[in-house]
Amino acid sequence: MEIKYKRILNALIFLGAITAIVLDNQKNNWYYGLKPLTTLLVLLIPFLAKGVHSTFRRLLILALCFCLLGDVLLLKEDYFVFGLGSFLIAHLVFAKAFLGLQGFQKNIASAMVLLAIGIGLYTWLYPDLGALKYPVAAYVLVILFMAWQGIGLYIHKKTKGYGFIALGVGFFLFSDSMIAVDKFKAPFELSGVVILSTYWLAITLIANSAYRITK
Repeated sequence: MEIKYKRILNALIFLGAITAIVLDNQKNNWYYGLKPLTTLLVLLIPFLAKGVHSTFRRLLILALCFCLLGDVLLLKEDYFVFGLGSFLIAHLVFAKAFLGLQGFQKNIASAMVLLAIGIGLYTWLYPDLGALKYPVAAYVLVILFMAWQGIGLYIHKKTKGYGFIALGVGFFLFSDSMIAVDKFKAPFELSGVVILSTYWLAITLIANSAYRITK
């Protein structure tokens, strides 16, 4: 029964994400309700999971709650910093969830690659960040750490659940990078399509990993 619910939820998430992206592109006000609703559907995936890694499941639910809060806050430009803070907390909780599975992952190669990406992007954005230089720097460090630990799980143990996590954190890093590029450096056409599609893909992959991780 749980697998049936999961499949239904994933189908609804797909439909919700596609519809929300279209509505956003059309500047339709229904987007403001459908965006958080789609993330709420993602949150229900681990919430309804039973017989899985209980601590990991609880932390996923908490992290996704902060993602949902961040989605709501980012609907208004004036609340951007608060939305940034909410997602920063979400990344910290995701990182804690990953650390609880196999401990601290020390893969140096992945750390160097991620650090190079982070430093390169931040250096490029730096002149245009204004008063947000330090908040963005903190955010970059946190998401890089979260991505490092998520990817490290799959390097450590190549299971499907850890594969979902590794792909999820990769898409999350890409989505957040595109937000920064679009907001601070070079606004681009169809940015909403790129950012939203990769964001929902990221959190849906991470949420579904709960069903693959039992201990």
